[in-house]
Amino acid sequence: FWQSELNESQWSAVRECERPLLVIAGAGSGKTRVLTYKIAYLLERGYAPWEVLALTFTNKAAKEMNERISNIVGPGRARGLWSGTFHSIFARILRAESQNIGFDSNFTIYDSADSRSLIKSIIKELKLDDKTYKPSKVQGRISDAKNRLMLPQEYAADPHFTSRDFRLEKVAEIYEAYSKELLKNDAMDFDDLLLYTFLLFDKVEEVRKRYAQRFRYILVDEYQDTNYAQHAIVSLLTKDNHNICVVGDDAQSIYSFRGANIDNILQFHRQYPEAVTVKLERNYRSTQNIVDAANSIIRHNKEQIEKTVFSENEKGEKILLMPSASDKE
Repeated sequence: FWQSELNESQWSAVRECERPLLVIAGAGSGKTRVLTYKIAYLLERGYAPWEVLALTFTNKAAKEMNERISNIVGPGRARGLWSGTFHSIFARILRAESQNIGFDSNFTIYDSADSRSLIKSIIKELKLDDKTYKPSKVQGRISDAKNRLMLPQEYAADPHFTSRDFRLEKVAEIYEAYSKELLKNDAMDFDDLLLYTFLLFDKVEEVRKRYAQRFRYILVDEYQDTNYAQHAIVSLLTKDNHNICVVGDDAQSIYSFRGANIDNILQFHRQYPEAVTVKLERNYRSTQNIVDAANSIIRHNKEQIEKTVFSENEKGEKILLMPSASDKE
């Protein structure tokens, strides 16, 4: 049954469960199919649903994955699976462990607008010019610091930030006031969901061990988009047990402006020396012309994991090259 639904590379990725696994999935190569069949395969092999943690980047991806798994193994068998976005899974853990981090279990989660509005009022309170200290810019700086797991005092002491922000020397002060205000309001912003999960696992060994033992197998989707904080949390959970499968494509990494760190995927074998790599190179989505054109561009990337993406679809129409004077045009 399994092999009839998967090509040879996909089947290799699904059945490799004993060692850390890096799946390099080219565009249109059936990445979601591999993830869902792999989880179904783990359940078939005796893993309980709550022992499997699958981290995705969007709710849509998590929902699609859960539906597909239920279709393969039946809804009853998949119930209890820890499958969702980094933020939703970590919010769930933080609510359960809130007493360890000084919050109430029903803490509020501020969205981007709530967070910007609080920063705006702090800038006003500190009598700073909001033309120089634009709330959205300050919010970006604070978000960047949190995603690098830096608390206000570390941010203030780091010459990389203070020299970069010499015109914004008060950002550390705003960050500190902002953190105190959030704590007072029993609230977290989205970045705190990562920051506090890291602090919880890093500082409270008993809690880290409990979750590391609970999640006997961890899967991470879109690994090329993980940032420093996400990578650090996954590393803490897999410190004792290397049952991890990450899926991604270094050639599809476009979120470095948001803190995504391509080295997480490029250095995977350094972190887990016994790891296996499986490459999904057949593109089911595009015509041969499109795949050839994409390959011809991607092969110029300086650092990359080599792969040969191919298509067995028809040649397809030729690609039109349309020069234009501007993005609007």
